[in-house]
Amino acid sequence: MTVVTDISPIQAFLACETPRKWVNWALQSPEILLVDHANCEKKAASTALNLMYRYVEHHKLLTKLSRMAREELRHFEQVIAIMKKRGVSYPQLSASRYAGQLHKQVRTYEPARLIDTLLIGAIIEARSCERFAALIPELDEELAEFYASLLKSESRHFTDYLKLAQEISSPEEVAARLPDLLQRERELIEEPDTEFRFHSGIPT
Repeated sequence: MTVVTDISPIQAFLACETPRKWVNWALQSPEILLVDHANCEKKAASTALNLMYRYVEHHKLLTKLSRMAREELRHFEQVIAIMKKRGVSYPQLSASRYAGQLHKQVRTYEPARLIDTLLIGAIIEARSCERFAALIPELDEELAEFYASLLKSESRHFTDYLKLAQEISSPEEVAARLPDLLQRERELIEEPDTEFRFHSGIPT
């Protein structure tokens, strides 16, 4: 029996839920779902490492993101193991517009640049967690169990990013900045996309 972590705080944090049209699209694209999931785990690890190189003066950030990068790479290994077991090839896929468009919202001066990057990290982790939860009831037992196993860590990554932003700036600054970022994220989730990806919008 699949035990699903309570993600109600994440659902309350996000400005919208994943549309049913996206879930249906995912179920029609099982191989792309796995390939792009693997890509997302690599990208998440890369993002954590890049922040570690850029902001060496923040000891807590270095510690949290080092752990996160290792965990994301472990998830990547788990996804490609499932792909191998299922005979799913690993082609090159173009990235969705989701993360790129979110990062266009990042302010260009410090420390605002770091704060926005951390908040976008929190939003992406929150959406990933919410999408895993939306897919779990629809998937075969193996994938449902795997995605359920990711919810706890993805939820923790969301919390880590959010707390880092609040500690480096302040809870008040984060509360003031988040609505604009979450609104842009909602637009990207609810707008049409031409290609299915893990973070794509709905089909055109």
